[in-house]
Amino acid sequence: MKAIVCTKYGPPDVLRLKEVQKPIPRDNEVLVKIHATTVTAGDCEVRSFKMPIWIWLPMRIYMGFRRPRQPILGQELSGEIEAAGKDVRSFKKGDRVFASTGFALGAYAEYICLAEEPDEGVLALKPTNMRYEEAAAVPTWALNALYFLRKANIRSGQKVLINGACGSIGTFALQLAKHFGAEVTAVDSSEKLDTLRGLGADRVIDYTREDFTKSGQSYDVIFDVVGRSPYSGSIRSLKQRGFYLIANPRLAKMIRGLWTSITSGKKVVTGAASFKKEDLEYLKELIEAGKLKSIIDRCYPLERIPEAHSYVEQGHKKGNVAITVEHNPKS
Repeated sequence: MKAIVCTKYGPPDVLRLKEVQKPIPRDNEVLVKIHATTVTAGDCEVRSFKMPIWIWLPMRIYMGFRRPRQPILGQELSGEIEAAGKDVRSFKKGDRVFASTGFALGAYAEYICLAEEPDEGVLALKPTNMRYEEAAAVPTWALNALYFLRKANIRSGQKVLINGACGSIGTFALQLAKHFGAEVTAVDSSEKLDTLRGLGADRVIDYTREDFTKSGQSYDVIFDVVGRSPYSGSIRSLKQRGFYLIANPRLAKMIRGLWTSITSGKKVVTGAASFKKEDLEYLKELIEAGKLKSIIDRCYPLERIPEAHSYVEQGHKKGNVAITVEHNPKS
């Protein structure tokens, strides 16, 4: 089968299209014929290994020193089950599915084997009203958005600000916050504001022209998707008993967040999201009800994944960048 292999850590051209052995499912696994995957900022971080200094060594030990121990990158996918192991009960051949592979990676390929109940990531039937490219963009980042927003226990009428609202997590967080009844302010660059209005944002802010922490506005929840909002200003902009959610925190913000949570009525939530199958099925229900959608900025074929990585690293994407995996009869 064809796969994009990361030959070493470095720029996008370390990613090469190669022929590799097609996997064979174990008794508790399904073989998924991948129709679509995505390229995200997280994939670019793994490829380049641009990690915060405080996690550099443990991540290098975990991922591999000279090159990724799992050379086929990619964290999310959608496709069709081609075969199922004898112990699999929830899925059958022909089922259309979407999945997050977590740190197990492996989605930049024509096929992948996934456990019925994965230790890493999650697997479920895909929404019937989504194309494969749209469905592939959901499992990892929509689950991240749902995880953090639930930590804040959002109620109808609350004011929520999302910083970095036009990215993979942010576009889902905006829609979910609106679904929960919040009044949403979305922050991003000027060329992305129309997209955010189209997703239902009540107010948009161009961060290149305005610092939301200096506007005098206060919020019940501030969700910093990119981890770059000023810490002190964000805390000042929170209402008492408000929540500051940080999806991509640096060590300093994690330490300050712990102190803030202990010493004040305001709560700072950081850390990695946990994925559950029932949560992915909940998102599937919202999608099929027309209450949640994927924003696809660009779509590339599998062999142009290096080009997709270059585009994502520029930081201009709106929503998600999808990869279409074409199959020929011999693949």
